[in-house]
Amino acid sequence: MLQKLIVLAVAGSLGTLARAGLGSLVQRALGPRFPWGTATVNLLGCFLFGLIWVLGSERGRIGPELRFTLLVGFMGAFTTFSSFVADSADLVAQGRPWAAALNVVGQNTLGLLCFFAGARLGGAALG
Repeated sequence: MLQKLIVLAVAGSLGTLARAGLGSLVQRALGPRFPWGTATVNLLGCFLFGLIWVLGSERGRIGPELRFTLLVGFMGAFTTFSSFVADSADLVAQGRPWAAALNVVGQNTLGLLCFFAGARLGGAALG
């Protein structure tokens, strides 16, 4: 049991580092006017979650323990929903409700599409 917890903690640490690194890189590249780093991490996270989900649950290419580690450990730390909410609230506080609405609707809509794209790729790649 301790070994599983350590593996999960390492996966979470790697997810956190990946989120911070990628989010910062994208945000610096695209500028501060919109939360591009958070959006990129959330959309990529949705895509990867869909891919890992299908490869594990429907295709049997990823065992249950590895799937759990990737989805709960790595992806749980990698995706940034709380940052997404905070960024949206900050846009409202800045008097930019349309940017906040675009952030909420855009990330949720594109997140669903990315999830299904990842799931489709996971199914198509092995089919």
